Amino acid sequence: MTAALRAAAAVALLLAAACTAPAPPRGQAGAGTAQGAACAPPQGAIGTPTATTIDVIEQAYLCILGNHHSAATLDARSLLTAGFAALTQELGRAGRDLPEAVMPPLTGDRKADWAAFEAAYVRITDRVPDLRDRLAVATLEAMVASLGDNHASWTHEAEQRHPDHYDGDGYGLGLTANVTGAQAERDPGSALPPLFITEVEGGAARAAGLRPGDVIESINGSAPFIDGRPTPAIAALYPRYPQERPVRLELSRPGTGLRWSVTLKPGLYRRDPATLRLVQPKVLDGGVAYVRVLGFASGTADRVLRAIAEMRKDRSLSGVVLDLRGNGGGSPREAVRLVSAFAHGKVTAYLCAADGGCEASRTDDSVELVGLALVVLTDRGCASACEHFGSAVKDLRAGRLVGTRTAGAISGPAQPYLLRNNTVLTFPGRRHLGPNREVIDRIGVPPDHHVPLTAKDAAAGRDPALAKAVALLHE
Repeated sequence: MTAALRAAAAVALLLAAACTAPAPPRGQAGAGTAQGAACAPPQGAIGTPTATTIDVIEQAYLCILGNHHSAATLDARSLLTAGFAALTQELGRAGRDLPEAVMPPLTGDRKADWAAFEAAYVRITDRVPDLRDRLAVATLEAMVASLGDNHASWTHEAEQRHPDHYDGDGYGLGLTANVTGAQAERDPGSALPPLFITEVEGGAARAAGLRPGDVIESINGSAPFIDGRPTPAIAALYPRYPQERPVRLELSRPGTGLRWSVTLKPGLYRRDPATLRLVQPKVLDGGVAYVRVLGFASGTADRVLRAIAEMRKDRSLSGVVLDLRGNGGGSPREAVRLVSAFAHGKVTAYLCAADGGCEASRTDDSVELVGLALVVLTDRGCASACEHFGSAVKDLRAGRLVGTRTAGAISGPAQPYLLRNNTVLTFPGRRHLGPNREVIDRIGVPPDHHVPLTAKDAAAGRDPALAKAVALLHE
């Protein structure tokens, strides 16, 4: 998901959340955990974040154990061990390691284990009071990360973003669909070589004369792939403001023998507003209605359907191509509404709680059927609600998928919880399964027709996946 879509989704989620319950008195949080009373969704504006304390860490611990979809089987010791490991690592980074920084024995009793953890934590932080805030943040971040959940996060500070910072990676680069920004952070192990440029959006990349198809062979002196496996170097191409730094690239241009180096300095650059529109329709040769959909924000489904209706006003259409490549997701409701334009009376997904009970997500049969053949373009940038849509289309045989496998980032619909220091803990309370009850998270949805983009295609301006989609509609 792009930074703009992440921010929009977060705001929508917070505004839609239910009312906030007061934090339980100190010492009573454990009693409310079984009912999930240790935390509650925010209501209205959220105050300025305050210091993260051991009480806040406890509240988050209880919140996860009371509400996460894995709560019934989750071993709380994994949360505490991850948190304690991060605490000791942070002590080491500060050059302040302590002989008493030893993990206490844990038994599997959630309440007793917390008491042991808390006692050790307080004993350590009392020795280094100047590091208390830093240690608390590291501890809680590690506990959340230990869930291994791509929809779990902890927002402990306001998003730092320059008011004129345009959405992009800071260098003006669009990169191969084989690796995306979200993937570089979440699961670089599924990225495939080579790493090449698919688009030059502006900024430093345009000024340096880079072109689609140019292959990035080195990033700050490190190879992006070694023996076919991605390296951490790739993440440097996806910085978040204000952590952006100049990046030195070594590149080659296929078919020319040209090899050169360039240093790109991040900066503000304007992008063509037309490329930023959430819904981008056009009619292709042969009467194919093509709609690129960048995300599933509120109202997206209706905008897509209006665009299709507009395109078929004065012509006969042979089918619809929905281009969801790079679509980072958004609202599951919008994904369901869009699926409902191509199938009625079907289950689009299952949402399963910690107790094993599953609720079916069904098509909205009030949405009028389009009545045209459908092909959907997917890639590793199609995540979350995009995968909900893609898996439903595939399983329900409402259309065909062309391109490459989706991201596998759909653990479940995320729910925000307000902690007592005005920070927000977010994670899914229900696990997402596909229409056939298959697990999609961490696996992705495979296309019916595997058609990857190559560096030569990008250099020549070819789009083989789109060409295949059009051919399928004309069969």
